[in-house]
Amino acid sequence: MDLITKTKYLEQVSLFEKLTQEDLIDLASISEVKKYTKHQVIYRVEDPPEEIIILINGIVKIISKSDEGREVIKTIIHPKSIFGIESISGQIERTNTAKSIDKDVICLTINSIDFKSYLKENWVLTEMFIAMLGRRLRYTEERFESLVFKDARERIIDFLKDNAKENGRQVGLEMLIKHSLTQQDIANYTGTSRQTVTYVLNDLKRQNQIYFKRKSILIRDMENLS
Repeated sequence: MDLITKTKYLEQVSLFEKLTQEDLIDLASISEVKKYTKHQVIYRVEDPPEEIIILINGIVKIISKSDEGREVIKTIIHPKSIFGIESISGQIERTNTAKSIDKDVICLTINSIDFKSYLKENWVLTEMFIAMLGRRLRYTEERFESLVFKDARERIIDFLKDNAKENGRQVGLEMLIKHSLTQQDIANYTGTSRQTVTYVLNDLKRQNQIYFKRKSILIRDMENLS
């Protein structure tokens, strides 16, 4: 991938939207392209956080495992997002595992030390980075409240709405979500069981609130989905 193509990818990432073309070219010049196949580990718990990662294509899940070996999905990363930023806060090892979901995952990686140096020199980028961290903190708090105060159906509906806002496409009055998640993935993300996810999705379909196939979900009416 040449420098111009990498620069164009970075232009599409909200974190970098206020940077000058010169800044974008500088970042692109120190970035490296990495590709992953389906279900490939990108990094593991306790790996050194040597690079920050920008997702260009595909979907990635950030996971941890319980003592019983059950997978818990903490975050789902969509294109134009940055992840793997542990080193920025001074951590010396990865605290989660990142794993590809799609078969054609493409990332741009930037050495963590280089990125931290760039943050020190570019206040515009630093402000955008702090704002991004604030949004992620709010989202984490909302997810925690959802897990504590809402029942399984409400959590699954929250998941649908969040994914529609993050990755959906308006089709008339309806919202189309294309994804590569299994119903077990949804269960691992919402703290429910696969059987519960199947029941809730089928019930929403029966009520004509959604229509779904293996890799897509169509929400009939976002405002009234319940």
